[in-house]
Amino acid sequence: MKREFFVFIEKDEDGFFVGEVPQLRGCYSQGRTLDELMKNITEVIEMCIEEEQDTNINSAFVGIQKVLIDDKTAHV
Repeated sequence: MKREFFVFIEKDEDGFFVGEVPQLRGCYSQGRTLDELMKNITEVIEMCIEEEQDTNINSAFVGIQKVLIDDKTAHV
């Protein structure tokens, strides 16, 4: 059986790609390239799934929402 996971990807200040899987608590990794990140996060997902089976943690990804906040420091 195949399971689908979503990876939230950001680029940090050092240029690394950082990925997090919202459906799995504590499931994140990084890589110098997107390919390296995806290889690393796939391995981490497999480890998190094993951990999930031991603790019965199962959550569903709902979505991502954008929130706009006034940047009060922009006026300084």
